[in-house]
Amino acid sequence: MHTSALVLFSGGQDSTTCLAQALHKYERVETVAFDYGQRHIVELEARLNVLRELKAHFPQWAHKLGDDHLLDLAVLGQVSETSLTRDVAFKMETSGLPNTFVPGRNLLFLTLAAALAYRRDLQVLVTGVCETDFSGYPDCRDDTIKAMQLALSLGMDKRFLIDTPLMWIDKASTWALARALGGQPLVELIVEHTHTCYLGDRVHRHAWGYGCGTCPACELRSRGFQRYAARLPEPMSKP
Repeated sequence: MHTSALVLFSGGQDSTTCLAQALHKYERVETVAFDYGQRHIVELEARLNVLRELKAHFPQWAHKLGDDHLLDLAVLGQVSETSLTRDVAFKMETSGLPNTFVPGRNLLFLTLAAALAYRRDLQVLVTGVCETDFSGYPDCRDDTIKAMQLALSLGMDKRFLIDTPLMWIDKASTWALARALGGQPLVELIVEHTHTCYLGDRVHRHAWGYGCGTCPACELRSRGFQRYAARLPEPMSKP
């Protein structure tokens, strides 16, 4: 039975929802993030705010939340000519992939997370990759994750489980999952404190949170929130 997990935690909506589920599911949970020279580096600050708020407002989870780790992956930014690591406009490439795709990113993230989990004696790697509502990234696919799970388990001679709570749900359902896990307080925490915007905009506030509102990440988050909100039951009118 799995009792401990390491959550790949960027401080965005998806990884925060995954962290909440891990805290609901496992007895000991640690978090890891990566500084790879991303343009939206403000997410590294946002994630600390999220951790603080989770501990403050969810006492049922606070005692399970262990150490947080930040790994320096500057080398990834050095070899990546993408709109997430360079000041260039977002666009589709001739390959059919968006130029927000950072080749090898999730593969490297999982490899280093597994090495850390090995040292920390953590059994499960939790990541917010998704095949249902994603941007076409090949390293978010279920087949890729299954292959990585096998490779990491064989290469480290330790049976790792890679848990992907969001793999088969869309962004609206991710909002709904957060509500199911932590009620409206968790939804409000995600809106106010998580960061998704690729441009690092923490000035413009929308119903779904902060962001430029036009980058691919903001558009996906906004559309998902609108669909989620439309599904909520109407509040009961007062007699």
